[in-house]
Amino acid sequence: MSRRPVAVAASLLTVLALGAVSACSSNSSTSEESGSGSVPTVKLMVGGIDKQIYLPYELAQNLGFYKKYGVNVSLSTEQQGGLGAEDALASGQVDMAGAWYVHTIDFQVKGKAVEGIVQLSGAPGEREMCVPKSGVHSGADFKGKTLGVTDIGSGTDMLTQFMGAQKGVKANQFSRIGVSQGATAIAALLNGKTACVMTTQPTVAAIEKKGIGASAIDLATTAGAKEALGGTWPAATVLAQTSWVNSHKDAAQKVVDALVATMHWINTHSAADIANKLPQSYVSNQLVTKADYIKALDQDKGQFLPDGIMPAGGPKTVLASEELVGHATSSVNLGTTFTNEFALKANKTEGFKTTTTPAGQNG
Repeated sequence: MSRRPVAVAASLLTVLALGAVSACSSNSSTSEESGSGSVPTVKLMVGGIDKQIYLPYELAQNLGFYKKYGVNVSLSTEQQGGLGAEDALASGQVDMAGAWYVHTIDFQVKGKAVEGIVQLSGAPGEREMCVPKSGVHSGADFKGKTLGVTDIGSGTDMLTQFMGAQKGVKANQFSRIGVSQGATAIAALLNGKTACVMTTQPTVAAIEKKGIGASAIDLATTAGAKEALGGTWPAATVLAQTSWVNSHKDAAQKVVDALVATMHWINTHSAADIANKLPQSYVSNQLVTKADYIKALDQDKGQFLPDGIMPAGGPKTVLASEELVGHATSSVNLGTTFTNEFALKANKTEGFKTTTTPAGQNG
């Protein structure tokens, strides 16, 4: 099955105006190595830049924080039917990817060194949205059902398998199909193709507003994730190949400085303030009104970490979920899958108060 078998509504593709990613990674090292003092450029692809779980990237741009901290960040978004953000990173088409931390473990299993350099959330930011007659209240109810995920092999696919496995339901006892997000995810519920879809805001708000389905499992808030997944489950992060990070320390630090400043801004501003700083097409479109978007963000804003630090125990929880579904073993070296070095320095430099207990080298 292809990664993205369905097309998304035109209203959700407005972000593609950000431009296609070129075939070659930018040479961010030029300005750093030459000592010219010019601003480094970093290419960063996001796994759905209009999703609420990934809003810090565009917000940082609109707040002027990339410029403030001395880095030019060229943002793009993964396209339907195209290469995923994490795969674009692995192939060297971009320098960084806005994706989920779990991919660092997947890459290590495949022999590739990728790490998270700033942690944006302590929860997946997703909800299992189910039709009224689905009978789904937990992973125990997945047996015999067809469930929608972003795409096969994605983080939502792994989480769906994990929640079933937690309750003794194996992956071969239910079906999973890729439904993307937005209009296509909604159509999957409306047309009876799936009993549930795992999706994020603003699609969640649109499903609720249309009366098609309701949240059966909350993975959108840190508290909900702890209850459903057995602990803090860090998701949205900035991924980079370890070799790139080691040779571009200055550029990496500047990106993290900007995003840590953004996380503190999110923590000290309202959902309405945040929405006002995002593109109109993100917060008001065929699926949701701006009021819907703000209400949804206010509900799920707690997923964001205020200081960009990987929380203690988080990596171990993610690895445990990967082990249970057979994607990894305990031989994974968690200490090489993330670093708090840049986030800790960013907070110290700016005098920000940190509230997250950082994970150690063993997760």
